[in-house]
Parts: sequence; C-alpha cells; structure tokens
Amino acid sequence: MEDPQLHGAIDRMVNEEHELWERESAGNATDPDRQRLAELRVSLDQCWDLLRQRRARREAGQNPEGAELRPPEVVERYQQ
Repeated sequence: MEDPQLHGAIDRMVNEEHELWERESAGNATDPDRQRLAELRVSLDQCWDLLRQRRARREAGQNPEGAELRPPEVVERYQQ
C-alpha cells in the first residue's frame, strides 16, 4: 500500500471513529458500535505503525515496500 492510500484509509477510519464516538457520547451507541470502535482503534494503530515504518525505511535509504503490517498484539503493546 502506498502512502497516499494509507493516509486515505486512516482518514476514513478516523471519520468513522468520530461518528461512533458521537453516538456513544449521545447515549445512542449499540454493542456493535462499541465493538467497531475497538476494532477501529486497533486498525488505526496498525496503519499508523505501517506509515511510520515506511517513513523510517525511506529516511534510512531502504525500500518502504519492505514495511509490514504488524499484528495487533505487537502494536497494542507500544507505549504512547
């Protein structure tokens, strides 16, 4: 996935996340909404990690295509 496609995917997920948070704050969220929020959080963490890997590889003179989507159990352990 190229950087512009990755940015587009992140933007779409962030928009969906905001819509779901608005439902939650209004008291209208369902259990599937909450489940989707949890899924989005993990997917966003994975996408941001992939984007950071691609940038780091590019800055190090390496091929950014060598970056790999890491599993949720890896990206969810990162400290913010």
